[in-house]
Amino acid sequence: MAGEAIVLEDVSKVFRVRRRAGRFRRVSEQVRAVDGISFRVARGEVVGYIGPNGAGKSTTIKMLTGILTPSAGRLRVAGIDPARDRTRLARRIGVVFGQRTTLWWDLPLRDSYGLVRRLYRVERRRFEENLERCVELLDLGALLEVPVRQLSLGQRMRGDIAAALLHDPEVLYLDEPTIGLDVISKSKVRTFLRDLNVERGTTVLLTTHDLTDIEQLCSRVMVIDQGRLMYDGAPAELREVGESERTLVVDLAAEAPPIEVEGARTVRVEGPRQWLAFPASASAAPLVARIAAAHPLVDLSLREPDIEQVIARMYAQGGEEPQARGAATGRSGVG
Repeated sequence: MAGEAIVLEDVSKVFRVRRRAGRFRRVSEQVRAVDGISFRVARGEVVGYIGPNGAGKSTTIKMLTGILTPSAGRLRVAGIDPARDRTRLARRIGVVFGQRTTLWWDLPLRDSYGLVRRLYRVERRRFEENLERCVELLDLGALLEVPVRQLSLGQRMRGDIAAALLHDPEVLYLDEPTIGLDVISKSKVRTFLRDLNVERGTTVLLTTHDLTDIEQLCSRVMVIDQGRLMYDGAPAELREVGESERTLVVDLAAEAPPIEVEGARTVRVEGPRQWLAFPASASAAPLVARIAAAHPLVDLSLREPDIEQVIARMYAQGGEEPQARGAATGRSGVG
């Protein structure tokens, strides 16, 4: 256990729900939100935990924080059973929910952070050192006196990340930390998280719908769907397993027939704009060079596949292969 921050062994969570079955009758049914998941996360590891809406991600995070109790299986975070000792665990973890703030809506950021210090009983010197570091790296200096309700989404997200780190958590759960952020804010958040992991060895479990977050931050990614672990391995291999494609959007100087170029296929044409699909594992640079040599370009952009597309392709070729490949890494513990 000394080298492991998170351990799940055959963990399940079943909810009992009541559904209407006729005009005056209701029936009780069981919904298995998490279905026998097993995995281990080493201390200092940054892991992506992804899947479509309703896959079981949030239920897993709630069990890891002690909000929910597993219906079956064994679960430990920093050596602690979250459901049995939630208060002690709270001092060793940090949580950021992209859609919900943990800050006080009517207070300036500085006052919110002061309340966080008291809540976690952080020693003043340690608190001030952590706050100074977060303010500098997340560019929060000009925002400390601004009430939370007046912050933009990107500013509030950076403020929430700082609040989650003021007590030096060993494990950090991030739920959609870059959702709705502009390019600059996303870059700041990603850089900060990389530096945090390198400098302090903080273990990070990240849920996101942005594959770029996974590729830039995570050395490992797990895919969950319908409560089951489908894949556990390297982000680059996930693209290969899902046979995903990226899309190059090309704006030509004038309308032209569909572009024919090695390594890609034209999937859509609207006037001078054309969409070309190519394997996500391939580099876009040679493709761009070949198109530019043969056609007058006005503009171009690159679109990454979303996670739902990757998972859909994994399903299309059968769910067993991805899980088997993940288990072969020796990290998932799927049994």
